[in-house]
Amino acid sequence: LKYRKEIFNKGTFEYFRIKLQEIRKYYPVVEILKVNHDKDHVHFLLSNPPTMSVGRVVNIIKSNTGKKIREKFPFLKEVYYASSGIWSDGYFVSTVGINEEMVRKYVENQGREDSGQAKLGL
Repeated sequence: LKYRKEIFNKGTFEYFRIKLQEIRKYYPVVEILKVNHDKDHVHFLLSNPPTMSVGRVVNIIKSNTGKKIREKFPFLKEVYYASSGIWSDGYFVSTVGINEEMVRKYVENQGREDSGQAKLGL
């Protein structure tokens, strides 16, 4: 967590969403059901076919958004002076079945002050 930077605001996130829609044109089999952000990270609820690994989907998203976001917003060049992108190497993934609605609400509530995320029951 110490390498995360607080870069997501209304403008950067909206541009990120535009880039996601562009990605969808080339990869229509990946359904982005929900996406939201906090100041230093994003959350997705997505569906991908079994023929495409989650790692590949993450790589597609990161490689097609990071550099473009950094180029669009000059202040990010100061934040990430030693790298060409904005994303860290890792990611977290979990599968969703019965609890899809709970995960959907969690993603929707990202970035809200005291949204009670810790109160979501499992």
